[in-house]
Amino acid sequence: MAKYTGADCRLCRREGCKLYLKGDKCYSDKCAVVKRPTAPGQHGTSRKKPTGYSIQLREKQKTKRIYGLCEKQFRGYYDMAEKMRGITGDNMLVLLERRLDNVVFRLGLGLSRAHARQIVNHGHITVNGSRVNIPSYLVKAGDIIAVKENKVDKTLFADIKAGKTENLPSWLEFDNATLSGKVLELPTREGLDIAVEEHLIVELYSK
Repeated sequence: MAKYTGADCRLCRREGCKLYLKGDKCYSDKCAVVKRPTAPGQHGTSRKKPTGYSIQLREKQKTKRIYGLCEKQFRGYYDMAEKMRGITGDNMLVLLERRLDNVVFRLGLGLSRAHARQIVNHGHITVNGSRVNIPSYLVKAGDIIAVKENKVDKTLFADIKAGKTENLPSWLEFDNATLSGKVLELPTREGLDIAVEEHLIVELYSK
């Protein structure tokens, strides 16, 4: 499967906003968007007037990069959302939020979505008591997501057990003591804090 191996901070600079791909670094003064708020490359400082197509493309690229997906995966979620009842853009974002790696990140078990994906890949996470190592697994309402019992004492999760989960979405609940969370309900567009204009993505793919 294709994988981006370049600098994550370069992606944030290209989109002109923080995508929070590097965990704690994104909240510090070391953030590349704060230090160099221009697009990468020799033409990064040019002020070219964006076209309608470029605005739609940038929104699609930004959303892809937030969730760490390649084009084929991302288009697959759009096609799935298009076949569902309701608004296609809203459906697509809800599907992306239901990915197991995203839920692990939202629960505070990973510093970033990439870190959460690595935790899932390494078999540290269970869903309803069964180990799941597929980051794209779609959670359902009522699912229990937890750290595997023989992994809870790892240094990786020590600070989480001692601390308090911040910015937990309303559709999730989390118990620091047991390192387990529950999907209370499926997310809705109104409950998502992601700054994305999904209608632009729908317009791009509908051409």
